[in-house]
Amino acid sequence: MKLLHGDGDPTTPEGLRAIYTPPRLPWLRANMVSSLDGAATGSDGRSGTVNNAVDVDVFHVLRDLADAILVGAGTAIAETYEPKGTPIVVVSGRGRVPDDLRGCETGAVRLATKADAPGLPAAREELGEENVYVAGQSEVDLAALLARLHEEGLRHLLCEGGPTLLGSLLEAGVVDELCHTITPKLLAGDGRRIVTGPPTDVPVSLASLIEHDGTLLGRWLVGR
Repeated sequence: MKLLHGDGDPTTPEGLRAIYTPPRLPWLRANMVSSLDGAATGSDGRSGTVNNAVDVDVFHVLRDLADAILVGAGTAIAETYEPKGTPIVVVSGRGRVPDDLRGCETGAVRLATKADAPGLPAAREELGEENVYVAGQSEVDLAALLARLHEEGLRHLLCEGGPTLLGSLLEAGVVDELCHTITPKLLAGDGRRIVTGPPTDVPVSLASLIEHDGTLLGRWLVGR
């Protein structure tokens, strides 16, 4: 690994961890990957066909640093999420708990939804009422959700997408940092971009940039 911009030494595990340690808390970081031509998913609809080994290495560093992972229900289903240490908070307007995240240890999986979600009663039965966050009446209030998570001590949050959830978080003005990996691939097709939703204009500034065999791993600080 070579550091092209910023401070630190990405060639050691300790140095890489230091580069990605948030400067303050609370902190919401999003982590996304795309091909050189902008595809966030491959032909199978998953990011696994876009990323590579160095991106996976950083992915694990970010997860290890985080208090909890935020992920949209559609992404959790498409990427077959499983509980592995860091609590997973699934954001679902329908109140749906993905099948692969059912039957987990209490607290390993939480659900964020809205008061009129059709799946709310079943989610409470599956996860326990204390692990279901109702934020908003007819749409998920993301700012209120983050405030609730912070109150519970989950202050360093990692959003792993998908593009719709990231777009909503940016629209709500609650994202502090975007980690974006660009892999040296051209995929064409009609793969999604890393952010979808209504047009927006969010300024960012480059905090660090790492290069490894043509892969670029950037940390971008989001202007508020």
